[in-house]
Amino acid sequence: MSANLKARLDEALSTHQNEILMFFSRVETHGKAILQRQQLLAEFEELNLADGFFAEVIRSTQEAIVFLPSIALVIRQNLGVWNYISFDIKSRVFKELTTAEFLRLKEMVVDENLKEKFVLELDFEPSCGSLKLPSLPQSIGNGAEFLNCNLSAKMFQDGKGMDNLLDFLRVHHYKGKSLMLNDKIEDLNALKSALLNAQEYLLAQPPSIPYSDFEQKLQEIGFERGWGDNAERSLGMISLLLDLINAPDPSSLEKFLSRIPLVFNLVILSPHGYFAQENVLGYPDTGGQVVYILDQVRALEAEMILRIKQQGLDIIPRILIITRLLPNVAGTTCGQRLERVYGTQNSDIIRVPFRTKKGMVKKWISRFEVWPYLETFTEEVANELSKELQTTPDLIIGNYSDGNMVAMLLAYKLGVTMCTIAHALEKTKYPNSDVYWKEFEDKYHFSCQFTADLIAMNYTDFIITSSFQEIAGNKNKVGQYESHMAFTLPGLFRVVNGINVFDPKFNIVSPGADVSIYFPYTEKELRFTQLHPGLEEMLYGSVENKEYMGVLKDRNKPIIFSMARLDRVKNITGLVEWYGKNKRLQELVNLVIVAGDRSKESQDNEEREELKKMYELIEKYNLNGQFRWISVQMSRMKNGELYRYIADTKGAFVQPALYEAFGLTVIEAMTSGLPTFATCNGGPAEIITHGKSGFHIDPYQGGKAAELIVDFFEKCKVDPTHWELISKGGLERIQEKYTWKIYSKKLLTLAGVYGFSKYTSKPDKSKANRYIEMLMAIGYNKLVESVPLAAEE
Repeated sequence: MSANLKARLDEALSTHQNEILMFFSRVETHGKAILQRQQLLAEFEELNLADGFFAEVIRSTQEAIVFLPSIALVIRQNLGVWNYISFDIKSRVFKELTTAEFLRLKEMVVDENLKEKFVLELDFEPSCGSLKLPSLPQSIGNGAEFLNCNLSAKMFQDGKGMDNLLDFLRVHHYKGKSLMLNDKIEDLNALKSALLNAQEYLLAQPPSIPYSDFEQKLQEIGFERGWGDNAERSLGMISLLLDLINAPDPSSLEKFLSRIPLVFNLVILSPHGYFAQENVLGYPDTGGQVVYILDQVRALEAEMILRIKQQGLDIIPRILIITRLLPNVAGTTCGQRLERVYGTQNSDIIRVPFRTKKGMVKKWISRFEVWPYLETFTEEVANELSKELQTTPDLIIGNYSDGNMVAMLLAYKLGVTMCTIAHALEKTKYPNSDVYWKEFEDKYHFSCQFTADLIAMNYTDFIITSSFQEIAGNKNKVGQYESHMAFTLPGLFRVVNGINVFDPKFNIVSPGADVSIYFPYTEKELRFTQLHPGLEEMLYGSVENKEYMGVLKDRNKPIIFSMARLDRVKNITGLVEWYGKNKRLQELVNLVIVAGDRSKESQDNEEREELKKMYELIEKYNLNGQFRWISVQMSRMKNGELYRYIADTKGAFVQPALYEAFGLTVIEAMTSGLPTFATCNGGPAEIITHGKSGFHIDPYQGGKAAELIVDFFEKCKVDPTHWELISKGGLERIQEKYTWKIYSKKLLTLAGVYGFSKYTSKPDKSKANRYIEMLMAIGYNKLVESVPLAAEE
């Protein structure tokens, strides 16, 4: 493809030389520089050149490196497909570049002294094993589907895959007790014969007869518990396996693997922040991830209980959320070692402290500074799991960079199937945080974090993302994972193959909202009316204090509302500024913000900066009278009713983040029936269908975003059914795709597919893991040592 690209550029140069030279002359004036897509587009558009192939190339260029006489471009012709081309200003010639050559130019823009130095190059391509990866954008995020095709084809072609499946079934046990098969079935022929005998027997039984009534008969044939709780289900599983043996196909394989009893003990890791069920939301590093995990656990436990029952087993599943113990957080359970998750039968939070040689670390530590504690944390977690479970977990799920790293260390130690969930990869939040990593290092320690991210995403068996955007972005914006395909930390290492977005380990599994808390405002009988007096005071009270600032003088106006952590990327102050600048918007609606905690000094640097900025904006635009700033609310029940209370005013929810990996608040608002405006950067762009189930806004175009909101409310004034139309569209979109029931079924199915794949691909995995072990030893561990330990107060 790159050769074809160069040939077409050469052709364009021969026919439109003057225009192309004009463009590169303008770029040349920037001197030694790294130019982003928007800068290049601005230069191109100012020239007002004709459309054509060169125009297409510039519009798909993500970045340019100006290091004269060369100007190098990274051209993204399609999602996940990058080509590197340079143009020599003197010789006027296009040249193809390798990834390493492009990154080397980029490094020299930062520091020319790096030109002569040896640089460690990281290439994770072997982690894909021997699989020939797909290449079409529609395959991105559908890893299990591709893997099932590959596994079933292998079964069909050489029969080895079927032997692997037999071995996989034979090793199945729970606490020493065999499941599925016993030692009477020694090979594939014996399995076929046993399946036919069992099928014949079960066809003659009443469908609803319980497994216990025919358990002895199936044991004599060679089968143990796990096939089903009655004759109908057992027959279905046995027939499904016979079909697979006779004619393997992807759909049958996935269905069979999803019904095997595999996951009884599940461990979920989330070390940083304040993890509790009450009174923590809004604290630094504590927000959507906590909500996500708690809702995830309730849904997974319910699905696990249902599946285990239908498999004919009397095993009680266990889910453990492993987080950090913080002993001195008043009004929370953060110092409690063991805590049952509300609404579950046997799922718990276990809190393990960070330790140093001096003992337990009691103070809170930012998510950017946790790295020196994770290895000892992992060892203590392994001991806790051994005591609590009395067995090895069946699946380990990591959350965010630190949780994924601990999950990797545990999975490596225990040989367990592993899943990672990034929630957010910091590299995309902070522009140029890779190439100028040294400028960020003291505050964020990105060198350590980016290395940990690379290790975890390449070691893991499968990756869950909430959206396609998270993996591969869209036509105009690179995805979070895609940004890790190739990058450099000058002077440290360059990554020529970091992760391939076509890797079948990627799967899109979108979360939902807790339907016991978040439900439509129209469901009057379910609403928490006992909270209404408090919400009335919170929104419209005349009292100002540490919790409430500003008053709403005209309560007849609808409310636009936003709720998030008060940090830079959430862009809450950006929304306040849009509102302050737009007089028409102020006339149409009131603005309510729930963010930050004004009652105490924040420990988080970014939050302190945003608090200061908020005060300045309120004064600058004289917002009192139409603006209410409410400190973070810890009660999810109150927050759920708040969405509905805002909907009663015929208001809207605005999520203005500079980037949002997914957007749980967007899901919550839409589930409540509240029309929603959300950032076009990240997951919300996928959740919302613009103009039907909500609206996309560009956080970098605040004026246009404000006008879009104005336009909506002006239409609603003329035609109130317009508000109802968008509200209903949002609810329909949620029911179609974003529920925890859908999520839990898919995740447990993935555990079966990737558990089997892990079992059959041990040779490939072992080779790739040697590379990761090396990087851990010579790279990551050294970087961890450079992160200072937090001083105890």
